[in-house]
Amino acid sequence: MLLTKMFNRPNSASNLSSEDLMDEPLIIPRPEHTISRKQISSHALKVLYGLKDAGYEAYLVGGCVRDLLLGHIPKDFDVATDASPEQVHSLFRKSRLIGRRFKLVHVGFGRDVIEVATFRAPPEQEQHVDGQGRIVRDNVFGTLQQDAWRRDFTVNALYYNIKDFSIVDYTGGIADLQEGKIRLIGDVETRYREDPVRMLRAIRFVGKLGLKLDGDTERFIPKLASLLDDIPAARLFDEVLKLYLSGNAAVTNELLGHYGVFDYLFPETGKLLHSEVDHFPRTLITKALENTDTRINIAKPVTPAFLIAALLWEPLRQRWQHYQNKKLPPIPALQAAATDVISEQVKRIAVPKRFTIVTRDIWTMQIRLTQRNGKRAFRLLEHPKFRAGYDFLLLRAETGEAPTELAEWWTVFQFASTEDKQKMVNELSPAAPRKRRRRRRKPTTKKD
Repeated sequence: MLLTKMFNRPNSASNLSSEDLMDEPLIIPRPEHTISRKQISSHALKVLYGLKDAGYEAYLVGGCVRDLLLGHIPKDFDVATDASPEQVHSLFRKSRLIGRRFKLVHVGFGRDVIEVATFRAPPEQEQHVDGQGRIVRDNVFGTLQQDAWRRDFTVNALYYNIKDFSIVDYTGGIADLQEGKIRLIGDVETRYREDPVRMLRAIRFVGKLGLKLDGDTERFIPKLASLLDDIPAARLFDEVLKLYLSGNAAVTNELLGHYGVFDYLFPETGKLLHSEVDHFPRTLITKALENTDTRINIAKPVTPAFLIAALLWEPLRQRWQHYQNKKLPPIPALQAAATDVISEQVKRIAVPKRFTIVTRDIWTMQIRLTQRNGKRAFRLLEHPKFRAGYDFLLLRAETGEAPTELAEWWTVFQFASTEDKQKMVNELSPAAPRKRRRRRRKPTTKKD
């Protein structure tokens, strides 16, 4: 239970009006909810108390409050306050101002960063929203009440007050959490048009939290998914990382496909998945995402390069075959195909070069791992991307797209002794029988 008792409150979150803004918030006192300071980051508490002691309002806000109420461990703790960014910056020695569209303060504690935002007001239609309905300016300070109503989802508009440890709810977020719903605040179509990335966030929360989408919040996603075409590619990369590195990538990917959003993120892959003849592409992607989820959930490192390699493997394979049909040798053909596929993809999602270089290496290793004669197998073991290439080969073998015998050979080879490694390589190509050299006769000297 996220509360010690159920609260009945009319849900006024479906339409944002002046009357709604006049509503008094639902205040849930400390004895009647489950959040304890023991669950809150000590660094976040230092920031909260620092602001409070300086005479400012200070609240935990957003996903951390939502997750604590649901019994999850928050990844980040964000703070909202009525102090200006400059006032916050002056309070904390190890802090810095960031942001252009809207200033924030990052308060540092070693590697841990607490983000502090000043209460914001909703955008003004004439000055801050373009002709398509997107927010282009969002830098107006406001009150706690205004800050709550300008947030995206009701479950993200909950505030934990450090002053009396109560929870403040203006938008019906508590009721929606009790019902297991993700609901947009305000008019759904307007809010999606203001920022189409909210569609990705809605899907991510469903995959991560196991909640369901409210009727209109769900209904408008397929209708407005094309608005994602207008989102900057760099921002989409950040959102894709959140979608696929949350520990619930396999489920989230299914949701992206279900709502017709995947095609706007990975258009070339989407086309091939819709027209696939066999099951390999979809199965390989699913297996890659399941493996990623497993690694994340046991705190093992993952790299976006491996995900990109899996998500773009089928377009790469098709283009690779195209170049081989033009009589290019396998590796040059693959390199040309990789250039084409990555160049197209980064127009949609700006994958940094440090990741695309590794993705190329993983793909190229799929050819090199078939070349094991002589000293090649020994040299490949020393390659810095051997492990990533080998893992990708295992993935392909698991889905039936690469020979199982090849994957098993490399599994044994990498852990064998030097002597056994040499035997394995020798067995790949038995030595041809040595030709006997004709023995040269010594010239005979005639006797006089």
